[in-house]
Amino acid sequence: MSLRKVNISILIVAVVIFLLVLHHNFLGLSDFLKRELTDANPLGLQPIDFIPAVPQRLADERNDKEISVVIAASDERLGGAIAAMNSIYHHTRSNVVFHIVTLNDTVDHLRLWLSNTALKNLRYRILDFDPRVLEGKIEVDPQKADTLKPLTFARFYLPSLVPHAEKAIYVDDDVIVQDDILELYNTPLKPGHAAAFSDDCDSITNKVAVRGAGNQYNYIGFLDYKKETIRKLAMKANTCSFNPGVIVANLTEWKLQNITKQLEKWMALNVVEQLYSRTLAGSITTPPLLIVFYKQHSSIDPMWNVRHLGSTAGKRYSPQFVKAAKLLHWNGHFKPWGRTASYAEVWERWYVPDPTGKFGLIRRHSEAYEAK
Repeated sequence: MSLRKVNISILIVAVVIFLLVLHHNFLGLSDFLKRELTDANPLGLQPIDFIPAVPQRLADERNDKEISVVIAASDERLGGAIAAMNSIYHHTRSNVVFHIVTLNDTVDHLRLWLSNTALKNLRYRILDFDPRVLEGKIEVDPQKADTLKPLTFARFYLPSLVPHAEKAIYVDDDVIVQDDILELYNTPLKPGHAAAFSDDCDSITNKVAVRGAGNQYNYIGFLDYKKETIRKLAMKANTCSFNPGVIVANLTEWKLQNITKQLEKWMALNVVEQLYSRTLAGSITTPPLLIVFYKQHSSIDPMWNVRHLGSTAGKRYSPQFVKAAKLLHWNGHFKPWGRTASYAEVWERWYVPDPTGKFGLIRRHSEAYEAK
């Protein structure tokens, strides 16, 4: 009888030990899954803060449609991002959330600008982008290290920037919006397409040539077709290129197709094989996008990316056309906050002066003109 009691006691102890081990393993698995979710973002894309809600009065005036808008904000161009966000906010009743990608040394400046001006009611999330995420993916010239703009690659990481959204808009910091961003957000994407862009051969920007830069409206202007790796892709050299300054992205499809990994692959290959065309020096963001999205992207209404306002100092469009455009894009060397730019007065309507005084507009009649 005593032997039976001993056996029962041993069995009970064994069961208890088994349950303890099982519980420990379960907790370990839980911690592992948490780490996996936390580490899903690439290096450097870390949230700094988030403004979750607007005052109730303003919330009542806007509809429930939440639109995620991603924009990069570098310190030397911060006024551009401010004007872009201000123009978007004032032309829509939709619930826009801005995902602002910046560098660590710009965070405090950006937060002050947003909180101490008319922009204080914006909903936003600030993300710190660590340039180390680009190691091995871009070629850095030690003598021109200061010219590297890591934030231009933020658009490659859209699902990590907006992890819980199915769809998002990316815009460059040198744009202003003159219509409801909801219309752009509702751009239809074909099945299997992860993004929509505005083609360079559309009726508005057809065959825009930049002096000394070759053909900026087709693939041969961006890729070196003398390289075997490019020729093997069987992409037609005269294929119309597109402008990645405005993107409507299906983030679900983007993740399914591993678009970010594909882009990083071509970036790394370029470091080794120099695949990009040298006629467009400095254009290192567009080529990998052209390869990955070759004949696999939808189209944006050209009025939602009226560009080349910064290509020359002269005015290439009529005032009536500029007024009708839904999005104006000052891509090129002549930025609207600089000394010489076409239609700078249109952009300036949406500029909010920097309360810290660090960022000032440069105008012909003043070295540091601050808009009133």
